[in-house]
Amino acid sequence: MQSTVTPTHCPYCALQCGMNLTPVPGGTVRVSERADFPVNRGALCGKGRTAPALLDPGVRLTSPLVRSPETGALVPAGWGEALDRIAEGLDRTRTGYGADAVGVFGGGGLTNEKAYALGKFARVVLGTSQIDYNGRFCMSSAAAAGVRAFGLDRGLPFPLEDVPRTGCVILVGSNPAETMPPALRYFTELRANGGTLIVVDPRRTRTAEQADLHLAPRPGTDLALALGLLHLVVAEGRTDEAYIRERTTGWEEARAAAMAHWPEYVERITGMPVPLLRETVRLFCEPEAAMVLTARGPEQQAKGTDTVGAWINLCLATGRAGRPLSGYGCLTGQGNGQGGREHGQKADQLPGYRKLTDPAARRHVAAVWGVDPDSLPGPGRSAYELLDVLGTDIRSLLLMGSNPVVSAPRAAHVEERVRSLDFLAVCDVVLSETAALADVVLPVTQWAEETGTTTSLEGRVLLRRRALPAPDGVRGDLEVLHELAARLGDGPSPEKRFPTDPEEVFEELRRASAGGPADYSGISYRRLAEENGVFWPCPAPGPGPELKPGPGASQAAPAPAPAPVSADRAVHPGTPRLFLDRFATEDGRARFVPVAHRANAEEPDDEYPVLLTTGRVVAQYQSGAQTRRVDELNAAAPGPFVELHPRLAERIGAAEGDPLAVVSRRGRAVAPARITTAIRPDTVFMPFHWAGEGRANTLTNPALDPTSRMPEFKVCAVRVETARS
Repeated sequence: MQSTVTPTHCPYCALQCGMNLTPVPGGTVRVSERADFPVNRGALCGKGRTAPALLDPGVRLTSPLVRSPETGALVPAGWGEALDRIAEGLDRTRTGYGADAVGVFGGGGLTNEKAYALGKFARVVLGTSQIDYNGRFCMSSAAAAGVRAFGLDRGLPFPLEDVPRTGCVILVGSNPAETMPPALRYFTELRANGGTLIVVDPRRTRTAEQADLHLAPRPGTDLALALGLLHLVVAEGRTDEAYIRERTTGWEEARAAAMAHWPEYVERITGMPVPLLRETVRLFCEPEAAMVLTARGPEQQAKGTDTVGAWINLCLATGRAGRPLSGYGCLTGQGNGQGGREHGQKADQLPGYRKLTDPAARRHVAAVWGVDPDSLPGPGRSAYELLDVLGTDIRSLLLMGSNPVVSAPRAAHVEERVRSLDFLAVCDVVLSETAALADVVLPVTQWAEETGTTTSLEGRVLLRRRALPAPDGVRGDLEVLHELAARLGDGPSPEKRFPTDPEEVFEELRRASAGGPADYSGISYRRLAEENGVFWPCPAPGPGPELKPGPGASQAAPAPAPAPVSADRAVHPGTPRLFLDRFATEDGRARFVPVAHRANAEEPDDEYPVLLTTGRVVAQYQSGAQTRRVDELNAAAPGPFVELHPRLAERIGAAEGDPLAVVSRRGRAVAPARITTAIRPDTVFMPFHWAGEGRANTLTNPALDPTSRMPEFKVCAVRVETARS
């Protein structure tokens, strides 16, 4: 057994904390501190410390499973049989109903190599446009707003190390004390340095308890709040007119829209008193530098893109973007939520964050793939829209690294749609609730058993390293795609287009991303290992050699491929800080976008008088498919709960620990009461990590943002009642 220490990164959130792994008897590893990685500086949360528990063969899948035609149960099978069944199921649908009747659904935890290969497999082998991933549920609204304002989306346009050095941070709808605990130190250091932390959250979370100022607006009113603050900035003469004139466009229209949201009007909408709004503006505007950071709170709304846009407008009007220690940023949630959409899992994007509708982008990527650009399908459905037509327009589904039966909005409906499929194949490390419904389940390698890259919330591309071999019976996702391509592809040796070596895949990804917004062409595994990660964009030095079209490709001139990095050519250092000289728009200016407050997709009424908001707890992660199998984490967070204010508890006759039924127009969930003054009286909170009767996403609203197609997870109308037997 390998006895050396392997430096790598945590498999969970987008901090991608550095850790060291040492193999121990039993086929698992021991986690130890890795102080050299600058993001977490050795600190780890409970999820990171206990991540090796999932490597235990007793809690994971170690054999393919197939649905028995005799009993209907999932039974062990060999890899050959399982792969043959998947190929037959997908091909049967493709032949009988057309390529777009086959869907592909990925995950924000897949490495860049796997995300890239999955998007390529969908479009080249299956020929389907119907691919999206669960990252659509993460930060797609922030991405859309960032592209609209700055011409580019990267979660944070600056490294986390800048946060403690700014003067003020407004943290909107984020609870890093529980979602990414090692990041909390940046906000603690901010305050220790004399800076100010303002937290916007309808709950007094562990993060809000650390704040200098906590705003607890009514859920779904973050847009009005941002507009009200901008109104006060204008009224109090705090705009940076020189910056607006020199570095932006569209101010007059955005200014007029904000001025329609006077403070008393915003107070009525949000519940936040006008003096508190004025104090927020003072704290934000008085320092030389300041930041706004958002997370799922304002983003997971049917108006999420406009909401984030309003916070960006606040930054632009005060000259707080594209300047040192200032700017707007998004705290990405999933481990590779950033890279997962940059390289082809998203319905409308090609590798390098290229648009699928851009002819030049299609030519470039098609040349790398060796296909005709005209053969690439166009944009497909977004994540929820894809799930909503399972069993009707989409008859078969290949799913990798996601558990939508728990994580999708209107989850009971999504479960029904999954059950109605003609064929479902799932690749996962555990038998998730979605995998349990599959016709074939493939056991795949985990983070410590494979090498690959991820892209953190800072835009820092990182190298995860293999520390130990996978158990017998377990294979990698790249091998799965290679084998399926061999069974499904057209032409000679289609599997050669799908190598199983992750570094070989990354080298192809570099070529595909070259010249795109997310340009990785100057990044290599060697650099990632030596430099502790590299920030994109990082173009290759020099123009590079001409890329020759592959067999069957169009003869239209392709974009150049990156040349190998060599000692006699300047190496791009990467880009830790974006927009300091210009924004990524055609004219280099940031764009104000005029927005206006609008109601939630679903407001309370007599039948459903309370607002539900959802989120995470520190000991669980996402749908809980993995963390619910770790004893230490389950001891800390054993199950769902309903958080409610004492006044609401008294009104419905509930005591601490009583079972409560939370009912929306989409279903009913039951969980114990947790009574606290840390939440608004008009709001209840449920964590979304559990399946069964406590599944919070049974209740949530799939109303979609018109731009990002993000569902409105964060707010819906419910009634709450006791559920005593």
